[in-house]
Order: sequence, then C-alpha cells, then structure tokens
Amino acid sequence: MAQFDVHRNLGNQRDSIPFVVVVQSSLYDDYGRRIVVPLVKTALLGKVASRRFNPEFRIKNLSVTLHPLEIASVPVGKLGERIGSLADEADRIIGALDELLTRVGG
Repeated sequence: MAQFDVHRNLGNQRDSIPFVVVVQSSLYDDYGRRIVVPLVKTALLGKVASRRFNPEFRIKNLSVTLHPLEIASVPVGKLGERIGSLADEADRIIGALDELLTRVGG
C-alpha cells in the first residue's frame, strides 16, 4: 500500500465515510498501522468553509470530501480493499494537511 492509496472504510461509519486515503510516508511502511484521512460523502457535509482545507474528489462515481480533522491511525489489517489512488491529487491533500498543522499567531 502506498501513500495516497484509497481504501474502502470497513468501520462503523462506512455509510457516511465510504473511503479513506493513506497519507503516511512510505518511510514507515514497516509499522503495522497507517495514518489515514476520511473521505466523507460530500452531500452529508453541507457548506464547506474552505476548499483548500476540504478538497473534493470523485471516487467510484461518488463525490467525497477530505476531512483532515478526522485523521486517524488504523491497523493495516483493518483497511479495506484498495480501490484506487489520489497520487495525482497529492498537492491538494498535502495542502489540506499543511493548513491543519500550520502554526498561526504563536
């Protein structure tokens, strides 16, 4: 599994969060977990304040939005089937994570 691979969400919220995207660097592939960001069904989010922070993607004919505030660490064995990659969208994903982690005013 590679950075920016998209997997099916096998968790309890899979109806509203059908997919997750792996954001963890391949430097840590030996670790038994992956850092993922949920891809939430866009229709369930309502108005999004910042498209930079919450970019939208189309996966399996479904509109989904990156939700960095719900970032999580998941055991590799709990990730669902790999269904694609957002590697071509890496700049948008990293931009959202940069916005989440950038220090402001302090």
